[in-house]
Amino acid sequence: MDVAIKVFNLELEDAFSSFEVECEMLSNVRHRNLVKVISGCSQLDFKGLILNYMPNGSLEKWLYSQNSSLNIMQRLDIMIDVASALEYLHHGYEVPIVHCDLKPRNILLDDDMVAHVADFGIATLLGGGDSMTQTMTLATIGYMAPEYGMQGIVTRRGDVYSFGIIVMETSTRRKPTDEIFTGEMRLNQWVANFLVADAIVEVVDASLLGSEEAHDFLSKRDCLSSIMRLVVACSAESPEERINMQEAVATLKTIKIKFSKDAAAGGAVLKRRPVS
Repeated sequence: MDVAIKVFNLELEDAFSSFEVECEMLSNVRHRNLVKVISGCSQLDFKGLILNYMPNGSLEKWLYSQNSSLNIMQRLDIMIDVASALEYLHHGYEVPIVHCDLKPRNILLDDDMVAHVADFGIATLLGGGDSMTQTMTLATIGYMAPEYGMQGIVTRRGDVYSFGIIVMETSTRRKPTDEIFTGEMRLNQWVANFLVADAIVEVVDASLLGSEEAHDFLSKRDCLSSIMRLVVACSAESPEERINMQEAVATLKTIKIKFSKDAAAGGAVLKRRPVS
């Protein structure tokens, strides 16, 4: 079988702790949308993990490669996969797990374009409920929640914020670190402003709306508007105002069902992932 080898750079200060955390997390969790650890190797001068190989690479590659493209249904499926993985980590495991570093590079796609969340090097176990902890380990700029970046506060709501940013990026093909976001303007605020103005077609990836059929265009616009309303709620500045991943999964599945019905009524042919 083909496998992927993740080798840890032992010259980095946090390499040993990252290896231990990732071993602990991935050896205990089981979900179809999480990367599976097959085995590992730990020696004084080498530490590595053997993982399931994901032949279609990362979501980041698909978003920004000139030779790759994802239609609206494929992106929606990937969003549901990632949300399902987070729902399991936050609510389906005996102790809540916060990933802490969600980004398109850490979302990997298998043969059937099913998404798997990877890289648990700075993941954190919580004490249950809405517990929080503090850490000095920084996540990736642009994706981390405000309270995490400023105070190192880790809760499940921080992952929810990151998820919201990823979905916005997936729908707009704009990175949260894009040069257009200067001063106080951020990706989530930019999207929210256009959503309020009922002009979401101005910000989404133009390739998602490319259709001459009026009904097809309207069903896509309505689908994307619903997705954006959801992820604006995910990426609220205040953690208390964000929804949880159980609500996010349920809402995304409802959006998918409606979009599928609308598209079928209009005679559109939707390109989905292959059936395994």
